[in-house]
Amino acid sequence: MTTFVLVPGFWLGAWAWEDVARELRAAGHEVHAVTLPGLAERAGEAAAEEVDVETHIAHIVGLIEGADLRDVVLVGHSGANMPVTGAADRIPGRLARVVYVDTAPLPPGMAQIDFNDPEERAAIEKRVAEEGGGRLIPPPPFDPAADPHQLAGLDEAALALLRERATPQPVGTATQAPARPETVPDTPKTMIACTFPLPAVRQMIESGNPVFGMLAGPEWSFRELPTGHWPMLSRPADLAALLAEL
Repeated sequence: MTTFVLVPGFWLGAWAWEDVARELRAAGHEVHAVTLPGLAERAGEAAAEEVDVETHIAHIVGLIEGADLRDVVLVGHSGANMPVTGAADRIPGRLARVVYVDTAPLPPGMAQIDFNDPEERAAIEKRVAEEGGGRLIPPPPFDPAADPHQLAGLDEAALALLRERATPQPVGTATQAPARPETVPDTPKTMIACTFPLPAVRQMIESGNPVFGMLAGPEWSFRELPTGHWPMLSRPADLAALLAEL
């Protein structure tokens, strides 16, 4: 039996992991799916207080320590790379592995919004100002005609679920770059690539690309699950099998 802590990416709550969690539990594993502060059923917290990456890190650490979980496989999807990395830096003794689903840790000093090119960043900032009250990043429209690559594998039911249940993301979780230790823990780490092929990932690592340089250490392993950016909805059984294998 393995203990999994599953952290969803931007705009999502624990609900996004339901099918994956069901598969893992059926195989005998212990699963804790997380809803981070300010999202899903906790969306009201974003209006009541300032929610940023540190808020999310503290929640993950508090969950693991509060339940005295050990030998945890900590799984982060997409934008959850930031709080998952922060938690992994702070409680490495409780973790067996960190898994990044279609994402990776960003270099020190880099916030999630910095991962976008200037035009995309400007568009996000405009939506925050005009639609999010300066505090929230509205969910995307989840339109496969506009974004077929990212939404690959999602049927109409999954797309409808995303549109219905996605909630605005507290902007501080995208603009804050939390401090990292000078020596990063050597906890085993795995990247599950979905929307980009592994040869391209390895090429960027070998080329010294600063964003992918964090993946060059011997603690890293790689898996591929070809689908869109939301594999917990498009290929949940396959994602669960990969996690169980790890």
